[in-house]
Amino acid sequence: MATEILMPALSPTMEEGTLAKWLVKEGDTVSSGDIMAEIETDKATMEFEAVDEGTIGKILVAEGTEGVKVNTAIAVLLEDGESADDIDTSTPAPEAAQAADAGNEAAPAASEAPAPAPAAPQTDSTPDWPESTTLKQQTVREALRDGMAEEMRRDDSVFLMGEEVAEYQGAYKISQGMLDEFGAKRVIDTPITEHGFAGIATGAAFGGLRPIVEFMTFNFAMQAIDQIINSAAKTLYMSGGQMGAPMVFRGPNGAAARVGAQHSQDYAAWYMQVPGLKVAMPYSASDYKGLMKTAIRDPNPVIFLENEILYGRSFDVPDLDDYTVPFGKARIWREGSDVTIVSFGIGMSYALAAADQLAEEGISAEVIDLRTLRPMDTDSILKSVMKTNRCVTVEEGWPQGSVGNYISSVIMQQAFDYLDAPVINCTGKDVPMPYAANLEKLALVTTDEVVAAVKQVTYK
Repeated sequence: MATEILMPALSPTMEEGTLAKWLVKEGDTVSSGDIMAEIETDKATMEFEAVDEGTIGKILVAEGTEGVKVNTAIAVLLEDGESADDIDTSTPAPEAAQAADAGNEAAPAASEAPAPAPAAPQTDSTPDWPESTTLKQQTVREALRDGMAEEMRRDDSVFLMGEEVAEYQGAYKISQGMLDEFGAKRVIDTPITEHGFAGIATGAAFGGLRPIVEFMTFNFAMQAIDQIINSAAKTLYMSGGQMGAPMVFRGPNGAAARVGAQHSQDYAAWYMQVPGLKVAMPYSASDYKGLMKTAIRDPNPVIFLENEILYGRSFDVPDLDDYTVPFGKARIWREGSDVTIVSFGIGMSYALAAADQLAEEGISAEVIDLRTLRPMDTDSILKSVMKTNRCVTVEEGWPQGSVGNYISSVIMQQAFDYLDAPVINCTGKDVPMPYAANLEKLALVTTDEVVAAVKQVTYK
């Protein structure tokens, strides 16, 4: 019995395509797995394989025909002993899509209607502060100090401890004036023993206090990682909710300027993996302040990753009595239509600079600042990608196991049919950070690399 070969659905959202090229002709014998034709959609060109064996009796749709609906009969396959003269030539035109015959085995994938594409998720797009709010310029350093000081005034159980946080007013002058205001019982200098004072702080959190632990750099926090992960992060779960660790581990993370490999590692992807932790990595001064206040109030241990280069940069900060930023809510710094650029922390400086440069060349980039990595606002990423159909991620960390890798996997699983190009992850180079200034510059991600990645995914 002659079998109709139907226009296949190459993706759940495909409704029609172009029959670009026939690779067989009438009278040819085909076997299962043989390539019969090339089908084009707006996203890709794919090869169409035979499912059964037989002879091509008649080609119903000529190559080059556009707008061929899914499930339209495009050819007829004959069994042994059948003649092309027996074929009914009254096949409808390609424009009239036909329902697949339930018994048709030539194209089983086409016998089911394509599933609808997932809808764009609903996201919280409310502004961080009311439109009429008075803004003031502050450095990241000042905003961070104000966030901690306001919470220490509000809650007597909050205290700060770490190396040089008191008498020296912080290795980076973050805690300026705090010893004078709160005294030595709440602003505490510690010895150079990260494992020790992180353990003391974790025990204090178990006992009901709310410590803020400053590491001079998160590279030194590797000495304390057992306290952070095995004690602070896991105890709430292991105690059945009876005892938790409401505390903040904070300090500079990632590259600074010529401080060598042991002072320059970015730990964002490490801590982002750990259930029981929350992870913030802000860019702007307002987010440093608002997220710090939220972190101190959170009942869970929070990793608060800062950047030494950003401490002296100034941004607008709302002049509000109690300004907080919720975890898990990304910020859209710039709206666009051609590509989504996702970053966090100092990576935002490259993302925004690249967006400015791309705009001059006619490419409209939407720039998303994640602000927190755990929880991560993946809904905002997906919603943007469903609009722009392309994504580039930007971070200073290493490429293997990066934050961008995780973002790419989420997009692949939840928005694959919207992609017009692969997701590209712009990262630091896969080497320990060099000390020499010229080599350090080569090891870091650059604005030019972000621009080049965007041009690659937009085919410019």
